Amino acid sequence: MTQPSQVQYQVMWNRLISVVEEQAQALVRTAFSTSVREAGDLSAGVYDQSGQMLAQAVTGTPGHVNAMADAVPHFMRRIGVENMAPGDVYITNDPWEGTGHLHDITIVTPSFYNGKFVGFFACTAHIVDIGGRGFGADANSVYEEGLYIPIMKFASAGTVDKTLTAIIRGNVREPDQLIGDIYALATCNDIGHARLAEMMAEFNLPDLEGVADFILSNSRRATLDRINALPQGSAEGQMVIDGFSNPVTLKVRVDIEKDRILTDWAGTTGLDKKGINVPLVYTKAYACYALKCAIAPEIPNNAASLAPFEITAPENSIVNAVHPAPVALRHVIGHMVPDTVYAALDQLLPNLVPAEGAGCLCNFQVSLRPRTDAPAPAHARRSEVLTFNSGGSGARPGVDGMNATAFPSGVMTMPVEATEQVGPVIIWRKELRPDSGGAGRQRGGLGQYMNVGAQDGHEFDIQAMFDRVDHPALGRQGGAMGGATTIAQDDGTPMNGKGKQFVPHGRIVEMAFPGGAGYGPVSERDMDAVRRDLAGGYISVDAAIKDYGMAPADAQAIINRAASGEAF
Repeated sequence: MTQPSQVQYQVMWNRLISVVEEQAQALVRTAFSTSVREAGDLSAGVYDQSGQMLAQAVTGTPGHVNAMADAVPHFMRRIGVENMAPGDVYITNDPWEGTGHLHDITIVTPSFYNGKFVGFFACTAHIVDIGGRGFGADANSVYEEGLYIPIMKFASAGTVDKTLTAIIRGNVREPDQLIGDIYALATCNDIGHARLAEMMAEFNLPDLEGVADFILSNSRRATLDRINALPQGSAEGQMVIDGFSNPVTLKVRVDIEKDRILTDWAGTTGLDKKGINVPLVYTKAYACYALKCAIAPEIPNNAASLAPFEITAPENSIVNAVHPAPVALRHVIGHMVPDTVYAALDQLLPNLVPAEGAGCLCNFQVSLRPRTDAPAPAHARRSEVLTFNSGGSGARPGVDGMNATAFPSGVMTMPVEATEQVGPVIIWRKELRPDSGGAGRQRGGLGQYMNVGAQDGHEFDIQAMFDRVDHPALGRQGGAMGGATTIAQDDGTPMNGKGKQFVPHGRIVEMAFPGGAGYGPVSERDMDAVRRDLAGGYISVDAAIKDYGMAPADAQAIINRAASGEAF
């Protein structure tokens, strides 16, 4: 057989990326959960025989993809490659051998071509319910957080384990939805395998060894070139955030050295009693993502492009939780990891990284049921509704922050229509939050207002998963902080930023999600940008006057023009 050329290998690399993207899109189209269908909270990838990730889908989150990069070797160790056969499908939601908490299902499928084992396809999706206390921070150990599925076979030689599916169905609140999601995960791997087989036939490949070597060697070399072009040095970054009962301090030292970048989380707060702790695999996922975004964003994600970024953290710190620590809301802390890394990186590579943003997703889950304070109507029913939402991202050195856009997760905000379709929930308000973006030469991205209630005849528990209530995003290089998170019932009853809380029949929960911080001195902001923000409703007249020094008469004139529909 003739050895493929470098050009052919590059075509194959591009093809693999398109294969896993089709794998991911198949999951989006077939999943039952709105968290997958609408928010894209998933990952998909292809791996070589040794379990090294060769390509990942563009659709998905770094927390899933980068964590899943380490998952396949665990499957190989637990199952044994010698025990794998065509038609096998493996499953787990192990937080330490999967993607960080029980609410993620990871499916791994060995890929055989012409009877020969050639690699793996893997995918992950967040599922709405896994039993236990539900998706929230209230548990005291992982045992309370839901059903644990060790690495095992979901299907053996094409036959699904009905005993396993019966156990799963008997332990979750949304059994049809969860089993449907597992089948969707398995199916998307099958689609990836089918497209891989087509590619291998087209290029007459007996295995993936040649293309794997091309991908990994070129990715490693390109990443090392980027690292070695940077000035070597060391700096520390720190962030203080709400935590659960007490504030959490994230502390990191970043060392840029030859052929590698180290991040050491010594000095970070220890384990929390509640479920906001983070397994190291998830901390590693977001620390690597932060560095890669800043240093080598164009190099595709794979095992080799991630390898030069080394992550260490003290055992039983909040960013290196070990079993049986509660970890359900590991994303609340994990999504703050990149901005903490950037606090250090800003000292080493100035004018490169953004200001702090909202960080963690502004998620909440509503557990609805027939009202208990009075007779409930016949149509009242139980339902679990999970919705993904975003605050604003931090301003960048040369560009304003993005409004209501999730960084670092990249998860999409769910449409109101999709949320209301899955249960008797009503979203009364969802709009951008003026003045929540921190002032600066570049303005931070806006957060959102969101009000949620239930249809008549229902009461509900809301699982709040918020941060930035007491510790809003901080600006960089002189920029102002973003707006803080607020949450309360419409009668003024205060509510906590985290935890399950009861909402009586007829009450509405009013939330304001945080804004991103500003970048650079506000005195350097272009006044035309201020005028556009005012005309577009991003800032108020008071903010234009107080924060940006606009004359009151000029501010009012802009408002009048905008109200009359006059072009700005």
